[in-house]
Amino acid sequence: MTAAKSERPTNATPTPQVVPPAEWLAARKELLIKEKEFTRLRDELSRQRREMPWEKVEKQYVFDGPTGKEKLADLFEGRNQLIVYHFMFGPGWKEGCPSCSFLADGFDFAALHMAQRDTTLVAISRATLPEIEGFKKRMGWRFKWVSSFGTGFNYDYQVSAAKDNKANDKVYYNYSLTQFPSEELPGLSVFYKKDGEIFHTYSAYARGLDILLPTYNFLDLTPKGRDEASLPHPMAWVRHHEPLQRREDRRCSEADGPLTINRAGAPS
Repeated sequence: MTAAKSERPTNATPTPQVVPPAEWLAARKELLIKEKEFTRLRDELSRQRREMPWEKVEKQYVFDGPTGKEKLADLFEGRNQLIVYHFMFGPGWKEGCPSCSFLADGFDFAALHMAQRDTTLVAISRATLPEIEGFKKRMGWRFKWVSSFGTGFNYDYQVSAAKDNKANDKVYYNYSLTQFPSEELPGLSVFYKKDGEIFHTYSAYARGLDILLPTYNFLDLTPKGRDEASLPHPMAWVRHHEPLQRREDRRCSEADGPLTINRAGAPS
């Protein structure tokens, strides 16, 4: 997940067939049948995901956290389920991946709600803790984010690729050898703690992370969709939110009307 130069929409204006209301309603009902079928299929897939076998986590991983060293078991924070987002941010990087940041913009409030369902959300990166803390402060995030620097955690869960381990410029990612332009890769892993033992229950990578992006889910409902066909790669338009927020601040302050948007995103 990387960012490219262009952020402008690229697709031509849609040229739809315009029909009378009755014909539009008939078309909508026909699509609704397919949408309901998709929903049922997604529910069934979710059921099968929950029934996947587990694997026991045998290694003792220790991370650098805001309050000191933390074991994997500590990250559960007293709950039984742990979701780890593997945030692309390597040691020595100036900043975290823009596309991972795009996703992480929703973590703070998601983590609050997940906690009500016996689930803790944590981000883990191979960047050092000072690098993580500096970027996290810059972005205004509060969710828990720890460093796996110096451990094999990222390599074991396919989200870091050592240069000398690449075969023909390919890395093992999403359960197969594939090309990827970075040594750090995005992903998500789920763990369960039972009777003092930790189990790995699921991991997802690449397009498997799409469901975590509410902005994409909204855009998929529009005529232009994601509007990425002419870009160098999907997400080439994504930027860190602070320059976008500054631009929105200026736009709102210059517009007519009583409503302005402050830097926290709230009406003032």
